[in-house]
Amino acid sequence: MLTIGVDIGGTKIAAGLVDAEGTIHAQTTRPTPAADVNAIEHAVVDAVAELRGDHPVLAVGVAAAGFIDASQSIVYYAPNLAWRNEPIRDRIQDRIGLPTTIENDANAAGWAEFRFGAGRDFSHMAMLTIGTGVGGAIISDGRLFRGGFGVGAELGHLRVVADGLECGCGARGCIEQYGSGRALLGFAAEASHDPEVGTALAAVRRSDGTIDSSDLRSLLTDLDPGALKALGVLGDWLGQACASLDAVLDPQVFVIGGGVSVAGAHLLTPIREAFLRNMSARGFRPEPEFRIAEMTNDAGLVGAADLARRYAFRDD
Repeated sequence: MLTIGVDIGGTKIAAGLVDAEGTIHAQTTRPTPAADVNAIEHAVVDAVAELRGDHPVLAVGVAAAGFIDASQSIVYYAPNLAWRNEPIRDRIQDRIGLPTTIENDANAAGWAEFRFGAGRDFSHMAMLTIGTGVGGAIISDGRLFRGGFGVGAELGHLRVVADGLECGCGARGCIEQYGSGRALLGFAAEASHDPEVGTALAAVRRSDGTIDSSDLRSLLTDLDPGALKALGVLGDWLGQACASLDAVLDPQVFVIGGGVSVAGAHLLTPIREAFLRNMSARGFRPEPEFRIAEMTNDAGLVGAADLARRYAFRDD
């Protein structure tokens, strides 16, 4: 039987009809009315109705960036949406008449990678999603880790610099400020002033001193040395963070996802090198693998759909 996964982003709602093997049979999208709670719910219900059609659907999973309670029903806070202590699960469930669960988007994406993607060969996995910010997910002994209040695995807010850069979460020195796509643009702007490797970056540097993400993406595709230098700085920070996470979690594999992960081996190499330099008891215990995520843009909805299936069978 099919389930429906809904991935709510800051600008787009993506929904898909998904089978037990993680295959998407139909998809639809809607713009996200981010400032209007009722409009968001209506868009989700409308997307579910479109996909449901005459198909026998078992359950619905909804993924969104935010802090979600341990019962997977209340969104405490969503930074890019109007949700503040909203009982979203019950509202949507009452309107669609199907078992519904709410999941953090990074958790949903991580679950998809664990079940069907780069983490499928392992039972212990840590995933970092490198986009505008840094998200994360933890799988421990085949189970999704959420913590005592449901808001665990916010790996982007691991502090790596004492009294460092201010983060949107209210703390300072979080890895999100040093290992995100936004940070990468800053490193590229710095590299553009390097006379040895920064010529191409300097040529696209804007009047305010910044580098546009599309220009940087093109230079990375061309393996420009300045762009690769910036990517190396990013990878170094992420590798240090992974070493700290490794000491606590002992994962068998680190999966790196998000938009920046398209750099592939050019990102994994500096991450792995920095990790090994900082790994505790290196040489005396097994080393985890590092892999690029495989599920790309569909991970959130596929993971949400699969989790909804498991919750419906009380297998979470």
